[in-house]
Amino acid sequence: MTRPRHKSRPADQALTLTPIAITHSCFKDKFGVPRQPGLTRHAHAELLIQSPFDREDAFRGLETASHLWLTFQFHEAIRAEWRPVVRPPRLGGNKKIGVFASRSPFRPNSLGLSVVRNEGLIRKNGQLVLRISDHDLIEGTPILDIKPYLPFADSVPEASLGWAESAPTERADVAFSPEADEQLAGLAADDYPDVRALIEDVVSYDPRPSFRRGRDEERIYGANLYDLNVRFRFVNDDSKIRVEVISVC
Repeated sequence: MTRPRHKSRPADQALTLTPIAITHSCFKDKFGVPRQPGLTRHAHAELLIQSPFDREDAFRGLETASHLWLTFQFHEAIRAEWRPVVRPPRLGGNKKIGVFASRSPFRPNSLGLSVVRNEGLIRKNGQLVLRISDHDLIEGTPILDIKPYLPFADSVPEASLGWAESAPTERADVAFSPEADEQLAGLAADDYPDVRALIEDVVSYDPRPSFRRGRDEERIYGANLYDLNVRFRFVNDDSKIRVEVISVC
């Protein structure tokens, strides 16, 4: 008896993807999020594993992986129509390149890919949770796949791009006001892990839009980290831009 052959899905048929997890992040919105994972070593998040994937068996062996690949959706960057060219911030926000030559969130399928540090699987209030750090995910990000990072296969030291060969090294000096220092001192470390270092990383890389970066201005900015609104401003100090964190509340 010949078994019926399984019919494969036509290649041009749209896929329906089910999120494996939803991100509970220290970054509550897009402003202030590092432009690439790993630019801050102090960003923590929890991936809330969704049913029917919330089974320890599905993650057996993952504890040996120091880093993970996450495929996710840029859920706040979905547009009705895609555009063939984008303006990468790394090129000053002025030069256009093709969307497939970039890491822009504004893509035809709104998919992102990040390497993050694996901080372990736990049960929290009955829910299976995968803890991560060194990430660039905002609150509510749907995680579509999780894979272990394989150093021998995934690291290509001789790889090149041409316009973003290395991590940004220019960072502004950061100073905290007495009020901000006092507010930070009152925060529980378990609830706000590495929060002072996280703030320093976020503001020192100048999260402003490209056309404002490097400027001295009176405007006060705010970044939402955890349930805190971090208010800061950029000042010119002896011809060098520095950042003053005004308050953390």
